Amino acid sequence: MNGFIRPRIVAHVLAVAAVLATGCGERGKGRASRPRASKADVASVVEGNSAFAFDLYAKLKTAKGNLIFSPCSISTALAMTYAGARGDTAAEMEKTLRFALGQDALHPAMADLVDDLNARGGDEGKAAYELVVANRLWGQSGYNFLAPFLELNRTYYGAGLELVDFARATEAARKKINAWVEDQTRDKIRELLKPGVLNALTRLVLTNAIYFKGNWASEFKKERTADAPFHVTPEKTVDAPMMRQTEKFGYAETGDVQVLDMPYVGDDLSMTILLPKKADSLGDVEASLSAAQLKTWIARLREEKVAVFLPRFKVEFGLGLSETLKAMGMPLAFSNAADFSGMDGTRDLYITAVIHKAFVEVNEEGTEAAAATGVVVGLKSAPMKPLVFRADRPFVFLIRDRATGSVLFIGRVTDPTA
Repeated sequence: MNGFIRPRIVAHVLAVAAVLATGCGERGKGRASRPRASKADVASVVEGNSAFAFDLYAKLKTAKGNLIFSPCSISTALAMTYAGARGDTAAEMEKTLRFALGQDALHPAMADLVDDLNARGGDEGKAAYELVVANRLWGQSGYNFLAPFLELNRTYYGAGLELVDFARATEAARKKINAWVEDQTRDKIRELLKPGVLNALTRLVLTNAIYFKGNWASEFKKERTADAPFHVTPEKTVDAPMMRQTEKFGYAETGDVQVLDMPYVGDDLSMTILLPKKADSLGDVEASLSAAQLKTWIARLREEKVAVFLPRFKVEFGLGLSETLKAMGMPLAFSNAADFSGMDGTRDLYITAVIHKAFVEVNEEGTEAAAATGVVVGLKSAPMKPLVFRADRPFVFLIRDRATGSVLFIGRVTDPTA
């Protein structure tokens, strides 16, 4: 896959995170006064974002090893970009990204969805968990962006415009954008934009950054963590630091998979783990993943006493999404035929790169996670005894917002020690 960066496992943990995709331009700063969306429109956005999440996972799952990404971060950065798309370019983006509402209704609904998340995440120390979402536009100094495009992004995404000089000081602009991302994600996402991603023809970079930190509602005791076998494949086994506890959690199972739902403090967010019953059947579970299937599994959850065995894990993952998004149905946006006239009144702009990086860590206390997305736009040229949930083989995990059903992060662990 072009632009694909092999995931790097940083230590003995895989992780999972929670955070959504639109939001404040800076920590602690809200949006300007704006129209509110209907509940039906917000529900439509949730449904579309979830469908896109699994569409994208189906493309990315072909990579080897551990995986983590934030579909909501990607959706948000591209929604900000979509605000400037017109004609067939907008139509392709709508279909691929599952934006069913069109320009007028989508942006207020995206804003309402994330306003709700940010309100519950709150400032550090005042809420059960910390959830920070930030957006910003970085534009070429002296370039004539249309006022309605800038106003829409400021109003609905809290994304103010910061002027830089891509044409004469490309490297300085790259470093400034990366520094902003690092600050918003508590230094978890570094070097979002590698050297060479920007050039003298770059005119706009749209960025979304997310940071989440939350403790388990029922924490694991560190003294109970011990190395135990993790079956990477039927033929390969590694020793991984296995956390363990017996507690009541949301639990369901079918003939092929066990489903465990573990809430964070406050019960707003949870980690949902999909554990194949056989060590070599992760592919079957991945093949069945869809928004509808997730709803079915979630609907079956019942509170049960479960003996949980879960490895600590940490993952960093980065990828370029240009080729993937083209293959998914929106090639026009990346071509000389692109129409982003809503940005500047011309048809001179097109997307040159979509970059995404994510970090997640899961340990005894809870989860810390961060993600960032950059869109670069340039000029053309049981019962009595506890049930057992032993995650000692490859599994899929996701972080979701229980209130809205939004899928915030999705990934898999094939080897927690890699």
